[in-house]
Amino acid sequence: MLSKQRSLLQRISRMWEEDDFPEGHLKRLEGRATPDNGGIYTMYHGTSRMAAGSILKTGFRPSSKGMLGPGVYLSRDLQKASRYPVHLSQNDRVVLKVKVDVGKVIAINYQGHPLQYTWHANGYDTAWCPPKCGMVASGLEEDCVWDANRVKVLGVFSPTSRPNRLWAEDDFDTSADPKLESLKAPSDGQYYTMYHGTSREAADIIKEKGFKPSSEGMLGRGVYLSRDLRKASRYPLDLPVGDRAVLKVTVNVGKVIKIDYQGHPKQKTWHNYGYDTAWCPPECGMTKSGLEEDCVWDPKRIKVRRIIRPQLDNL
Repeated sequence: MLSKQRSLLQRISRMWEEDDFPEGHLKRLEGRATPDNGGIYTMYHGTSRMAAGSILKTGFRPSSKGMLGPGVYLSRDLQKASRYPVHLSQNDRVVLKVKVDVGKVIAINYQGHPLQYTWHANGYDTAWCPPKCGMVASGLEEDCVWDANRVKVLGVFSPTSRPNRLWAEDDFDTSADPKLESLKAPSDGQYYTMYHGTSREAADIIKEKGFKPSSEGMLGRGVYLSRDLRKASRYPLDLPVGDRAVLKVTVNVGKVIKIDYQGHPKQKTWHNYGYDTAWCPPECGMTKSGLEEDCVWDPKRIKVRRIIRPQLDNL
């Protein structure tokens, strides 16, 4: 039984990549902001490794009681979710990353709220405790979802026991940088999430001082990025995974050109023709891996958001 659950956890963990869902489908939300009625959000649930296997197999089972009554207890704060179950050692815990359709939401922002335990009976689907409202000892936000069918597991990963400068969870507001599937061409003038693989040491320098463009490469001068986390996680090729880091960035792509075959007339001169970003679509023959790649001429168009762990299929 344990081996089956462990196998299931490993399979789901390998499957999980950075949450590059199409914009409008899944929203990132800071813990201070009230979730919108009918919105779909990323949240977290801390549990034991054994329980995670059961949840992945059969879904969540709502708690029968709690500070907000029956429901599935979640948080948009990874640090909070990582603390649970409090009686287990960190090695015995995992965090489930989930997608939640919140439905109709009510804020329960003080102890003794008239609907603290009866919010569902009054037509609400999710109860939300804002951070530092006095409801939670830690001061961190909490959510309670009545119907477990509103919660879908996206992945399983190790808990983060404390804020970490290198591996902070990347829950920043992405309302200004729509997610883009790597098969789709980026639109001129838009902001997108991309990734850059580098060494842990270089990641700190880049975060502090900004990117320094490569002087050469298959697309000529520029900062090389990818919208595919797996591709970025492979670099630098000469470093072991433990010495690598991935920078998650927001890019103002400006004017974009597609370079989709070797020997393209503007393969290395695209910037001279007024383009700010060159894009190689996946499976076009430009990269050995077949994964997409982007080259941005001006590093000032790139803003570093977080440093995260490499994500590879075999990790």
